[in-house]
Amino acid sequence: MCRSCADPTGPNDLSAGTGHPLPGLSRRGLLAGLGLGALTVGLSAGTSAAAEAEAAVAVAAARNGAWAGPAQGGFPAGGHYGAPRGGGSHAGQDVSNSTGTAVYAAAAGTVIRRSWGGGLPGRTGNGLVISHGGGQYTYYGHLSAYRVGLNATVSAGQRIADMGATGNVTGPHLHFETHTSALGTTVNPVSFLAARGVDLAGGWSRIDPGASGATVVVIQHLMNQRGYGLVVDGAYGSVSADAVKRFQRSKGLVADGQVGPATWPVLVYTLRQGGSGSHVRALQTALNRRSAGLVVDGGFGSVTTSAVRAYQSVNRLVADGEAGPVTWRALTG
Repeated sequence: MCRSCADPTGPNDLSAGTGHPLPGLSRRGLLAGLGLGALTVGLSAGTSAAAEAEAAVAVAAARNGAWAGPAQGGFPAGGHYGAPRGGGSHAGQDVSNSTGTAVYAAAAGTVIRRSWGGGLPGRTGNGLVISHGGGQYTYYGHLSAYRVGLNATVSAGQRIADMGATGNVTGPHLHFETHTSALGTTVNPVSFLAARGVDLAGGWSRIDPGASGATVVVIQHLMNQRGYGLVVDGAYGSVSADAVKRFQRSKGLVADGQVGPATWPVLVYTLRQGGSGSHVRALQTALNRRSAGLVVDGGFGSVTTSAVRAYQSVNRLVADGEAGPVTWRALTG
């Protein structure tokens, strides 16, 4: 984990606990991660139902498919947000894996820093900072290699670097930070991403009605393989949401329209070379979100097999070329 990576100003009021995959994830943490701190005023035992409903809608609206998990790996002891670091506090969340593990952009944006420590105080090692607009930034530290240049425009899930152990560290890992309002104002990245439907610990994503983008295309292709006949437009509108609800009811699930940890495992297929159909198009779309560059033709041939193996390898999964639940979970996270 990081020996330094301290925030000299200290983290904001999002606390980080230990021993749980979502440390510090509270209602206040969710709202602060969304940049909705003003809504937390009066959110106590006496809060009105209308205010609670407004907050819930704001949180749900953020699970819109715009964010992605930056790396596969585990959470090392002491690598959580807010952990003591000399005179300051740990400014991000560490994700441990071996050197060379792929690192991905957490959301679309522009690379504004590509330098030692990302030009941020208290950070060491090769670092990248991506600006996502609206005062939101992400930082990726201790990289072994860069895969994008300064001022590059990146998409959510695009491979941008390789995990490493550059700088003041005890072993290879990604030091990942989220900044809101301004660069330098950190928040807990675990709860920040959770509010946006991403489990930084590597669990299934959560996609709500109203979402858009590549992950919605994946969902629509998977639904079409099950006979729902959706227009594959990447917009998770009422027609797609109603179809997902019907599918959920058919599987005995809560029919809320959210494609999350309960729905993904029964929606995806285990696929291997020789398969064909809309489910293969879903797989190819998910791989392209992670920089595979495939033709989405619905045929699971040798090129798609090689892409699956390459993705599994750089994410330290079993590289067998078979797309099962573990591979799907990583791809769609």
